[in-house]
Amino acid sequence: MALATDSTGFHDALILLGSAGLVIPAFTALRVSPVIGFILIGMAVGPFGLAGAAAPFDMLAIRDPKLLAPLAEAGIAMLLFSLGLELSAERLRTLRRHILAIGVPQLLLCVAALTTGLLAFGFPAIASLALGLALALSSTAVVLQLLASQGRMNSRAGRSAVAILLFQDMAIAPILLLLAALAAGASFGPVLLRGLLTIGAIVVIGAIALRPLFLQAARTRSPELFLAAALVVVIGAAGLAQLGDLSPVIGALIAGILLAETEYHRQIEAAIAPFQGLLLGLFLIWTGMQLDLHAIAAAPLLVFGLVAALCVTKVLVLGGWLRWRGQPRGVAVHVALLLAAPSETSLVVLAAASGAGLIAPPLAAQALLVIAVGLALAPLIGIAGARLEGRLSHVDTAVPPAEAGRARTIIIGFGRVGQMVAAMLDQHNKPWLAIDADPDSVARHRAAGRAVVYGDARRTELLDRLDIDQAAALVITVGAGANIELLVKTIRRDHPALCLVSRAHDAEHARRLYALGVTDAVPETVEASLQLAEAVLVDLGVPMGPVIASIHEKRAELRSAMERPVPREPLARRRLRDIRPPAP
Repeated sequence: MALATDSTGFHDALILLGSAGLVIPAFTALRVSPVIGFILIGMAVGPFGLAGAAAPFDMLAIRDPKLLAPLAEAGIAMLLFSLGLELSAERLRTLRRHILAIGVPQLLLCVAALTTGLLAFGFPAIASLALGLALALSSTAVVLQLLASQGRMNSRAGRSAVAILLFQDMAIAPILLLLAALAAGASFGPVLLRGLLTIGAIVVIGAIALRPLFLQAARTRSPELFLAAALVVVIGAAGLAQLGDLSPVIGALIAGILLAETEYHRQIEAAIAPFQGLLLGLFLIWTGMQLDLHAIAAAPLLVFGLVAALCVTKVLVLGGWLRWRGQPRGVAVHVALLLAAPSETSLVVLAAASGAGLIAPPLAAQALLVIAVGLALAPLIGIAGARLEGRLSHVDTAVPPAEAGRARTIIIGFGRVGQMVAAMLDQHNKPWLAIDADPDSVARHRAAGRAVVYGDARRTELLDRLDIDQAAALVITVGAGANIELLVKTIRRDHPALCLVSRAHDAEHARRLYALGVTDAVPETVEASLQLAEAVLVDLGVPMGPVIASIHEKRAELRSAMERPVPREPLARRRLRDIRPPAP
C-alpha cells in the first residue's frame, strides 16, 4: 500500500519533526533554553499563527492540532519521569538544609502571596489556589542551563536555587493530588485517600519489580531493551495512577523517584534522553499552539503587566525570605530573579487544574499567556540577576596595579585549577592577578589577602582594565568549553603576541584552541593519562629518569599532533577518488 504523503497526519509530522530538528541545535548554539524555542515554534505553526497566513506560508501550519494532544500528554509524563530521576536520596541529603530552610518556605510563601493577590481581585478561592500553585513554580530547565553556562552551579546562589528547584519538583505530585481532590468537591476525603493508596501501591510494586526488571535488561547488554524497559515502567506507572483516578503524570513522577534510588538511573537517563527531548518538545509546541497571538497584540500592556506583577511578587517574597535568613543582598536578589518567572511545570499544573474544571476557560487562557511570556523572558531575567549580584555584593572590582618592573600573570577563573596555578606561581615568586565570577569566592580570597577581583571575563570592558599588554602571560582555567573558545578569540584578536595558556577538555578541544592561537593548551584527559602511565611505570620498577623522559617525549608528540592542522579535502572529491577504479 502506498504511503499517503499528502495526508494531514504526514504533513503535521513533517512540520513537528522539522521544527524539533531546527530548534534544538539552533537554540543550543545560542546558549538559550530550547524550551523557549519550542513555544515560539508552536505559536508560529498553530491556529493563531501561520494557519491564517496567505499561501505558501500556510503550508507550514499544523492542520489538525487535536492530534497533538496525546503526544503532548506523553511529553508531560516523560518530563516528570525525568524530574523524578533527579530526586535521589543522596542528592536530597546533600541539600537537605537548603531544602528545609529555603525550598519549603519559598513555595508556601509564594503560593500564599499569589493566592491572596488573586482573591483580592475577586477570583474564586479554588481557582486562586490552583493558579497560585501553578505560578509559584520556577523553570528547572532554564535556571540550570543559566547556572551551568555561567559556571555558578556551586556558588551560594546556585546551591540555593537548586535546592528550591528540587523541592518544587518533589512538590509536583502532592500538588496534582491536591488538585484532583479539590475537583472532587464533597468527595474530597475519599478521593485523597484513594490517591494515597494508589501511590502506595505504585511504590510497593516498584520496590519489588524494578531492580529485577532492569537487571535482566542490563544482562542482555541491549540499549534497545533497556529503553523498552524504561518505557514499560513509565506506561505501567501512569496506567496504575489512572486506575486510581489520578493524573497519569503522577505515576510517571513516582516511577522516576523510585528508579533514582537504583544503580541503573544514569543509564536510564541516557536511554530516554532522545525520546524525552522530542516528546517534551511536542508538549511545548502544543502549548505554544494554544497561545492566542491576537490576544497578546490586542492587550500587550495587560499581558506584560500581569507577567511583571507575577515576577515582582515572587522576587519580593523570595528575596525578602532569603535576606531574613541571612543571605547577602546580592545572592538574595540573584536567586529571586532566577526563580521569578514561571515554569514548564506550571503548564502541567495549569493543564491539570483546567482539565479538572477548577479554572474557567477564559482565566486558564489568560494564565497560559502569562506563563508562556514569562518563560520566554526567564533567561533575560536570570542574566539580570547575575549582573545585579556582582553590583550589590559590594565586591571590590578595582584592579590592583602591577608592581613596577614585574610583569604579572593573569588567571581567568579561580576555582581549584586556578588556585593551584596561583600556588605554583607563588612558590616561584611570580606575581599574579586572578579574575573570578563568583562574588562569594572573591570575597573569601580577598579577605585572605589574595589578589583576586570580581568580574566576567567574557565582557571586553573588563579585559580592557586588566592591562593585558603589560602581562607576562594569561592563563584560562574556566571549565566551560564554549566560554574558553570565545575568550581565546577575543584575547588573541587584541593581543596577538601574548603568551596564552588554556585549559582544554580533551585532545580535540585542544586542537581547536591551537587553531584559535593559544600558545599552550593543556587537555585534561591527556594529562591524566600521562600521569597514570608515569605512576604505573614507576610502580613496575622502571627507573624514574627514563620514565620522565618518555613521558616528556610522548607529551611533545601529542602536542605536535594537536598543533598540526587537519587537512580538509572537499567531501565530493574525496568520495569520487575513493570509488574510482584503478587505472588498467
